[in-house]
Amino acid sequence: MNTINSVVIEISILLILVKESFQGPHEKRLLHHLLDHYNTLERPAANESEPLQISLGMTLMQIIDVDEKNQILTTNVWLQMEWSDYNLRWNTSEFGNVKDIRIPPHRIWKPDVLMYNSADEGFDSTFPTNVVVRNNGSCFYLPPGIFKSTCKIDITWFPFDDQKCDMKFGSWTYNGFMLDLQLNADEGDTSSFVTNGEWSLLGVPAKRNVIYYTCCPEPYVDVTFTIIIRRRTLYYFFNLIVPCVLIASMAVLGFTLPPDSGEKLSLGVTILLSLTVFLNMVAETMPATSDAVPLLGTYFNCIMFMVASSVVSTVIILNYHHRCADTHEMTPWLRSVFLTWLPWILRMQRPADKVKNKNLFLNSKMKELEMKERSSKSLLANVLDIDDDFRQHTVTATTTIASGMGSFNRISSTPAPPHEDSTLFYNACFGSHRELSLILKELRFITEKMNEDKEEDEIKKDWKYAAMIVDRLCLIIFTLFTIIATVAVLFSAPHIIVP
Repeated sequence: MNTINSVVIEISILLILVKESFQGPHEKRLLHHLLDHYNTLERPAANESEPLQISLGMTLMQIIDVDEKNQILTTNVWLQMEWSDYNLRWNTSEFGNVKDIRIPPHRIWKPDVLMYNSADEGFDSTFPTNVVVRNNGSCFYLPPGIFKSTCKIDITWFPFDDQKCDMKFGSWTYNGFMLDLQLNADEGDTSSFVTNGEWSLLGVPAKRNVIYYTCCPEPYVDVTFTIIIRRRTLYYFFNLIVPCVLIASMAVLGFTLPPDSGEKLSLGVTILLSLTVFLNMVAETMPATSDAVPLLGTYFNCIMFMVASSVVSTVIILNYHHRCADTHEMTPWLRSVFLTWLPWILRMQRPADKVKNKNLFLNSKMKELEMKERSSKSLLANVLDIDDDFRQHTVTATTTIASGMGSFNRISSTPAPPHEDSTLFYNACFGSHRELSLILKELRFITEKMNEDKEEDEIKKDWKYAAMIVDRLCLIIFTLFTIIATVAVLFSAPHIIVP
């Protein structure tokens, strides 16, 4: 079977060679007939007063690269140029029915059509393929090339951006009166387009422009193909935006930690450094231009401002939490704001074991009444904070002691001298009174110390409660800020997710 196939192939090749041998002399004679006296400098127009019409088209094969930093678009494009050359006509019956031939472009006249906004080192990056010439004089030229064109990249909506890159083609030396460019279609051919991983092709519309420059009265014609592309946002959405939202959420959740936690501040600083790394990654992908601030950069700046503010707020919260009566005194307006109004607005209540100062005015009045009541008590009652019946018990005890001493003197066989009775009674009463005074003095000192410690503890509790209020307030404010900033960025973009 393989032998039969090889024989068939050899016979086919032989027939082709025989056919070409029959056609060879005719093509050779035709080429001599057409090119021996052909002048490549002559514009092949039948009437020199009329322009030579050139039909121009483009086939976009691939978008190779979009360099945002250097603002250069690299594409793989096949140009399509067709014109009529009256010097390249022949009668097919005279040349063995040869209907078309291939001629190198340097052997015949071809239009000097170039891309005006080329960024290539050689400027003209097309490959000089052969020109297909038909017997009626029509010439078809299809040069492929890797084109590097300048493109102004608009990064305002990065990474949700659309870009429009123009490829402007026109004759470099011929004006509109000598060479007339026409479009062969309203848009470029994209039937063989190879998809790009980062950019999605939306269309390649074409437009013919006639421009009059101030230097020259003649019109100059050009054909501009606009490549409209849209960035695929799936990569940026899941690799930049989602991590940024998660990091911002971590910064917000840091306010749920208790203020006495030492990791509260280090967490905010770590998150701030992480956002700095992400911002550097975004800056590397964007062109260094000051014309516009990209949307993603604006979002990152907002989140970084929020995280930096959260670090500052955390420092304030820790400062409030560790304040004491020896170093700080809570002013009336701070007490009113952090202990009265903000808890009411945030619907927060102090724990049951803490003193609830709901009305500062009534509390001060109660203290005044308490001081007046204590001024009417005895010394021991004020110190020990007991009822005022201590004085009555003391009087009763003194009377009992005196009566007991009198009875003792009456029943004694040897009555004591009057001055001895007075001395014994004085020592019994006032000696115990001195001891009681010393005890009361010690009790007063202990009580005052306990009251001072209690007041200091109350002041510490007030500062800690104020820190808790600021912590809750920052949690609500930064949560709303993160949500609003994220929603505003996503909804302001022309599109969100393009796979």
